[in-house]
Amino acid sequence: MTAFSLEPAQLTWCEELRALAAERLRPLAEKGEPGRVNRALVAELGSLGLLTRLFTSGALDLCLMRESLARACTEAETALALQGLGAHPVHAHGTEAQRARWLPRVSDGTAVAAFALSEPDAGSDAAALSLRAAPDASAAPDDGRADRAAETGADDGRRSGAHQSTAGDTARPAADRDGEAGPPSADAAPGAAAQAGPRHGGRPADGGAATDDGVRSAAARPGDRGRACAGRTGARDAGWSAARQAHGPQGAAPRAGAAAARHGGPSVGAAGARDAGRLGAERPRAPGVAPDALAAAPDGTSGWRLTGEKCWISNAPEADFYTVFARTTPGAGARGVTAFLVPADRPGLTGTPLDMLSPHPIGALAFDAVPVTADDVLGEPDRGFRVAMDTLNLFRPSVGAFAVGMAQAALDATLAHTTAREAFGGRLRDLQTVSHQVAEMALRTEAARLMVYAAATAYDAGAPDVPKRAAMAKLLATETAQYVVDQAVQLHGARALRRGHLLEHLYREVRAPRIYEGASEVQRGIVAKELYRTLDMTTEEAGS
Repeated sequence: MTAFSLEPAQLTWCEELRALAAERLRPLAEKGEPGRVNRALVAELGSLGLLTRLFTSGALDLCLMRESLARACTEAETALALQGLGAHPVHAHGTEAQRARWLPRVSDGTAVAAFALSEPDAGSDAAALSLRAAPDASAAPDDGRADRAAETGADDGRRSGAHQSTAGDTARPAADRDGEAGPPSADAAPGAAAQAGPRHGGRPADGGAATDDGVRSAAARPGDRGRACAGRTGARDAGWSAARQAHGPQGAAPRAGAAAARHGGPSVGAAGARDAGRLGAERPRAPGVAPDALAAAPDGTSGWRLTGEKCWISNAPEADFYTVFARTTPGAGARGVTAFLVPADRPGLTGTPLDMLSPHPIGALAFDAVPVTADDVLGEPDRGFRVAMDTLNLFRPSVGAFAVGMAQAALDATLAHTTAREAFGGRLRDLQTVSHQVAEMALRTEAARLMVYAAATAYDAGAPDVPKRAAMAKLLATETAQYVVDQAVQLHGARALRRGHLLEHLYREVRAPRIYEGASEVQRGIVAKELYRTLDMTTEEAGS
């Protein structure tokens, strides 16, 4: 790809974004409650027109937005990115009805979106997810649903055994499943011991329980607290049926109605319904179903019931809707996954917040036979993994842009500190050791920035090597940001470790991007796979 530089208009826009972030977004971020969705901040992003640009901009503009916001307010950057990540599948793969219902509200900041891919036992190996989608014989037929199923090639017979766990599929490397080298999750917590840790780093809460993919709070496990009481199933299903009759195929029960149906009493509001749902007794597991597995079992000719768990989900459990990936065909690896748009008020859906190293809104979701239909499918049945990968290929370079923004903020702070700080009879900047460290920080930051821009430009141009470039950009930028922030802390000394200092904040923020949306190890695997694929194709062409 040819060398390039940003246009003057782009540079001016970046300066304006940094000013908006400092003057209008940072004050709202500072008023937010750690670990909770800051709806005032999301609404302000909408009023500024930034959320709308998520659906009208290319990958390079997305990177410029994320880098500029991150440099001045990481909370604003994260809020914007999570809206895009959760809603992009609706924008790119949703029906007209799905887009009309949700995208205007996402754009103006009145609806919060979430991308639900990771599971307790399916982090970096996202193709191993096992949230079950079982057939729902009680699903009422909707007009046009059969036609849509025919158009998408839905095959109900193919899903007939979707409630069974497929341990052999989970154990196989993801590279053997769908041509994806270790496909990452947007909120992935690596399953391998070498990649331990949740979506935003993490430390165990009191009573933390060790799991295969890190440590999570025993009190926050949805398998223990997030399941609805089995005795309430009749009331819940009755509420779902009545809601579908009242609101049609695309309508969902209002939060009040869903709460009443779920808990057999008057509405307690959305938050109360979710909290009450967490108190239900654990529903007995079906024989052969792995713990914490999420799957979609067919529900009649055009419906499914989602049963299982999702974990490390950003904006959970407070989002208004979730892009959920569930297994509709067991034993098919990445080819047996379907993407569903699931409103938060669906009966049987509950969630629990998780206390993370960086205090962003992240939680676990429990699905207790949550009803979905063909009208909730994003894309085509059994082709949901492609929806996930298309989304991640767009957002992966911009994760690198987020990292570059943090690295630049740390570099800016270091330049100011080493200029003002007097030590050893002069300014810190005059010490060769210090100046060389600062030069190295600047060198790596600029190299990462250029690789991020190159990957985004390749995506916008439709280049064939986007997966490799996107993986390289995320890998280099996130590893670089970790280095730069760490060096900045070292040069600042103890003051940088004090709670509330910019670098203390960045130090907690910078660790997570090396894990989520594909850990660094996964990115290296993708790069190597793409390099060897290119070599093999060249060799075959030469031989022919």
